[in-house]
Amino acid sequence: MQNPRLAGRYAKSLLDLATELNQLDAVCADMKLLQGIGKTNPDFIALLRSPIVKPSTKDKILDAVVAGRIGNTTATFIKLLVSKGRENVLPEITNAFIEQYNAVKEIYRIKLTTAAPVGDDVKDYIVNKVRSNSAMQNIELETVVNEELIGGFTLEVKDTLVDASILRDLKDIQKQFLVNVYVQKIR
Repeated sequence: MQNPRLAGRYAKSLLDLATELNQLDAVCADMKLLQGIGKTNPDFIALLRSPIVKPSTKDKILDAVVAGRIGNTTATFIKLLVSKGRENVLPEITNAFIEQYNAVKEIYRIKLTTAAPVGDDVKDYIVNKVRSNSAMQNIELETVVNEELIGGFTLEVKDTLVDASILRDLKDIQKQFLVNVYVQKIR
Protein backbone atom coordinates (compact mmCIF):
# COMPACT_ATOMS: atom_id res chain seq x y z
CA MET A 1 0.00 0.00 0.00
CA GLN A 2 1.47 3.29 -1.07
CA ASN A 3 -0.12 5.73 1.38
CA PRO A 4 -2.67 4.20 3.76
CA ARG A 5 -3.36 7.42 5.66
CA LEU A 6 -4.16 9.31 2.47
CA ALA A 7 -6.36 6.48 1.23
CA GLY A 8 -8.16 6.36 4.57
CA ARG A 9 -8.85 10.09 4.50
CA TYR A 10 -10.26 10.03 0.97
CA ALA A 11 -12.31 6.94 1.82
CA LYS A 12 -13.67 8.60 4.97
CA SER A 13 -14.63 11.71 2.98
CA LEU A 14 -16.45 9.62 0.39
CA LEU A 15 -18.14 7.60 3.14
CA ASP A 16 -19.36 10.76 4.85
CA LEU A 17 -20.61 12.23 1.57
CA ALA A 18 -22.40 9.00 0.62
CA THR A 19 -24.01 8.86 4.06
CA GLU A 20 -25.13 12.48 3.77
CA LEU A 21 -26.62 11.83 0.32
CA ASN A 22 -28.19 8.57 1.53
CA GLN A 23 -26.27 6.62 -1.13
CA LEU A 24 -23.98 4.58 1.10
CA ASP A 25 -24.96 1.15 -0.23
CA ALA A 26 -24.81 2.29 -3.86
CA VAL A 27 -21.36 3.85 -3.44
CA CYS A 28 -20.15 0.70 -1.67
CA ALA A 29 -21.35 -1.39 -4.62
CA ASP A 30 -19.41 0.96 -6.92
CA MET A 31 -16.29 0.59 -4.80
CA LYS A 32 -16.62 -3.20 -4.86
CA LEU A 33 -16.92 -3.04 -8.65
CA LEU A 34 -13.74 -0.94 -8.87
CA GLN A 35 -11.98 -3.29 -6.46
CA GLY A 36 -12.98 -6.25 -8.62
CA ILE A 37 -11.72 -4.54 -11.77
CA GLY A 38 -8.40 -3.86 -10.05
CA LYS A 39 -8.04 -7.44 -8.81
CA THR A 40 -8.81 -9.05 -12.16
CA ASN A 41 -6.92 -6.59 -14.36
CA PRO A 42 -3.40 -5.60 -13.27
CA ASP A 43 -3.09 -3.40 -16.36
CA PHE A 44 -5.83 -1.17 -14.92
CA ILE A 45 -3.74 -0.60 -11.78
CA ALA A 46 -0.62 -0.05 -13.87
CA LEU A 47 -2.48 2.58 -15.89
CA LEU A 48 -3.59 4.42 -12.76
CA ARG A 49 -0.06 4.45 -11.37
CA SER A 50 1.70 5.32 -14.62
CA PRO A 51 3.42 8.72 -14.53
CA ILE A 52 3.68 8.68 -18.33
CA VAL A 53 -0.04 8.62 -19.13
CA LYS A 54 -1.59 12.08 -18.98
CA PRO A 55 -4.40 12.71 -16.48
CA SER A 56 -6.80 13.64 -19.29
CA THR A 57 -6.14 10.27 -20.93
CA LYS A 58 -6.61 8.46 -17.61
CA ASP A 59 -9.88 10.29 -17.11
CA LYS A 60 -11.16 9.21 -20.54
CA ILE A 61 -10.10 5.60 -19.96
CA LEU A 62 -11.71 5.53 -16.52
CA ASP A 63 -14.91 6.94 -18.01
CA ALA A 64 -14.89 4.23 -20.69
CA VAL A 65 -14.28 1.44 -18.16
CA VAL A 66 -16.97 2.44 -15.67
CA ALA A 67 -19.49 4.23 -17.92
CA GLY A 68 -23.01 3.26 -16.91
CA ARG A 69 -21.75 0.89 -14.23
CA ILE A 70 -21.27 3.31 -11.34
CA GLY A 71 -23.32 6.08 -9.82
CA ASN A 72 -22.87 9.80 -10.27
CA THR A 73 -21.38 10.32 -6.81
CA THR A 74 -18.63 7.77 -7.40
CA ALA A 75 -17.96 9.04 -10.93
CA THR A 76 -17.59 12.60 -9.63
CA PHE A 77 -15.28 11.37 -6.87
CA ILE A 78 -13.06 9.61 -9.44
CA LYS A 79 -12.93 12.78 -11.55
CA LEU A 80 -11.87 14.69 -8.43
CA LEU A 81 -9.08 12.18 -7.79
CA VAL A 82 -7.82 12.53 -11.37
CA SER A 83 -7.93 16.34 -11.20
CA LYS A 84 -5.93 16.28 -7.95
CA GLY A 85 -3.40 13.78 -9.36
CA ARG A 86 -4.42 11.11 -6.83
CA GLU A 87 -5.80 8.49 -9.21
CA ASN A 88 -2.82 6.26 -8.39
CA VAL A 89 -4.25 5.81 -4.86
CA LEU A 90 -7.68 4.64 -6.13
CA PRO A 91 -7.07 0.91 -5.41
CA GLU A 92 -6.12 1.71 -1.81
CA ILE A 93 -9.07 4.07 -1.46
CA THR A 94 -11.50 1.37 -2.62
CA ASN A 95 -10.07 -1.08 -0.06
CA ALA A 96 -10.17 1.52 2.72
CA PHE A 97 -13.73 2.52 1.82
CA ILE A 98 -14.95 -1.07 1.95
CA GLU A 99 -13.24 -1.60 5.32
CA GLN A 100 -14.82 1.57 6.71
CA TYR A 101 -18.21 0.63 5.27
CA ASN A 102 -17.97 -2.78 6.92
CA ALA A 103 -17.09 -1.12 10.23
CA VAL A 104 -20.08 1.23 10.00
CA LYS A 105 -22.48 -1.58 9.08
CA GLU A 106 -20.84 -4.02 11.54
CA ILE A 107 -20.05 -6.51 8.78
CA TYR A 108 -17.26 -8.91 9.64
CA ARG A 109 -15.11 -10.55 6.99
CA ILE A 110 -13.88 -14.04 7.66
CA LYS A 111 -11.58 -15.97 5.39
CA LEU A 112 -11.79 -19.73 4.97
CA THR A 113 -8.84 -21.37 3.26
CA THR A 114 -9.14 -25.03 2.28
CA ALA A 115 -7.14 -27.50 0.21
CA ALA A 116 -10.09 -28.15 -2.11
CA PRO A 117 -13.24 -26.21 -2.96
CA VAL A 118 -16.03 -26.61 -0.40
CA GLY A 119 -19.77 -26.68 -0.90
CA ASP A 120 -22.37 -24.22 0.29
CA ASP A 121 -23.38 -26.50 3.18
CA VAL A 122 -19.85 -26.31 4.64
CA LYS A 123 -19.75 -22.54 4.15
CA ASP A 124 -23.12 -22.16 5.89
CA TYR A 125 -21.97 -24.40 8.73
CA ILE A 126 -18.81 -22.30 9.27
CA VAL A 127 -20.76 -19.03 9.22
CA ASN A 128 -23.37 -20.37 11.64
CA LYS A 129 -20.66 -21.70 13.97
CA VAL A 130 -18.91 -18.30 14.04
CA ARG A 131 -22.25 -16.57 14.68
CA SER A 132 -23.12 -18.89 17.56
CA ASN A 133 -19.69 -18.56 19.21
CA SER A 134 -19.33 -14.79 18.92
CA ALA A 135 -21.25 -11.54 18.80
CA MET A 136 -20.69 -11.26 15.04
CA GLN A 137 -23.99 -11.54 13.17
CA ASN A 138 -23.29 -9.90 9.78
CA ILE A 139 -20.62 -12.04 8.19
CA GLU A 140 -19.06 -12.02 4.72
CA LEU A 141 -17.28 -15.27 4.02
CA GLU A 142 -14.34 -15.28 1.64
CA THR A 143 -13.17 -18.70 0.49
CA VAL A 144 -9.72 -19.45 -0.86
CA VAL A 145 -8.31 -22.71 -2.18
CA ASN A 146 -4.68 -23.43 -1.26
CA GLU A 147 -3.59 -26.95 -2.17
CA GLU A 148 -0.47 -26.65 0.00
CA LEU A 149 -2.67 -27.19 3.08
CA ILE A 150 -3.05 -30.84 1.94
CA GLY A 151 -6.26 -31.12 3.99
CA GLY A 152 -8.19 -29.38 6.72
CA PHE A 153 -8.63 -25.61 6.76
CA THR A 154 -7.53 -22.28 8.14
CA LEU A 155 -10.04 -19.72 9.32
CA GLU A 156 -9.19 -16.05 9.80
CA VAL A 157 -11.62 -14.10 11.97
CA LYS A 158 -10.58 -10.53 12.78
CA ASP A 159 -7.05 -10.93 14.16
CA THR A 160 -7.44 -14.62 15.04
CA LEU A 161 -6.20 -17.51 12.93
CA VAL A 162 -7.55 -21.00 13.49
CA ASP A 163 -5.22 -23.44 11.75
CA ALA A 164 -6.65 -26.94 11.49
CA SER A 165 -4.66 -27.97 8.44
CA ILE A 166 -2.64 -31.08 7.73
CA LEU A 167 0.27 -28.83 6.72
CA ARG A 168 0.45 -27.37 10.23
CA ASP A 169 0.29 -30.86 11.75
CA LEU A 170 3.17 -31.99 9.53
CA LYS A 171 5.23 -28.94 10.51
CA ASP A 172 4.57 -29.67 14.19
CA ILE A 173 5.78 -33.23 13.70
CA GLN A 174 8.85 -31.94 11.85
CA LYS A 175 9.69 -29.68 14.80
CA GLN A 176 9.38 -32.64 17.17
CA PHE A 177 11.82 -34.64 15.08
CA LEU A 178 14.26 -31.72 14.95
CA VAL A 179 14.22 -31.43 18.74
CA ASN A 180 14.39 -35.23 19.05
CA VAL A 181 13.74 -35.54 22.77
CA TYR A 182 13.91 -39.33 22.59
CA VAL A 183 17.63 -39.44 21.78
CA GLN A 184 18.44 -37.32 24.81
CA LYS A 185 16.58 -39.73 27.11
CA ILE A 186 18.62 -42.70 25.86
CA ARG A 187 21.95 -41.25 26.98
